[in-house]
Amino acid sequence: MVLILVPVLAAQAAPARADMGVAIVPTQIIYPGQEIMPAHLKEVEVTNPNIAAGYASAMAEVVGMVSTRTLLPDRTIQVSGLRAPFAVKRGTTVRLTFAIGNMVISASGTPLENAAIGDVIRVRNLDSGVTVSGTVMGDGTVQVMAK
Repeated sequence: MVLILVPVLAAQAAPARADMGVAIVPTQIIYPGQEIMPAHLKEVEVTNPNIAAGYASAMAEVVGMVSTRTLLPDRTIQVSGLRAPFAVKRGTTVRLTFAIGNMVISASGTPLENAAIGDVIRVRNLDSGVTVSGTVMGDGTVQVMAK
């Protein structure tokens, strides 16, 4: 009876290895606020079935993003620990635009916070000193909202 039990335990202890996929890992320490470049990364095969979900599995998920936490070499990168780079930075000068129909009004402004594309931020108009809210656009301008 013991002879029959031993092969069954051995079969359970070594489960068949399924293809677990790949993960993207840093090749060096990446610090918070640092933009991630392709030279900082490598692709590795995932062999641990108990690894936490939510890690980056494609270079496109990571390259060009900014880390919000310290990333260690050869450790998986959690996608939740990445953010898009800021399109506008606090204290710089940006172009404010306001459009109604065919009429477009533009002015210079200073963002009061850092923001990525699509974020709604407060911007101070440099000419009038009035603070307005607007959406950061892909070209780095801020589209002002009507009140």
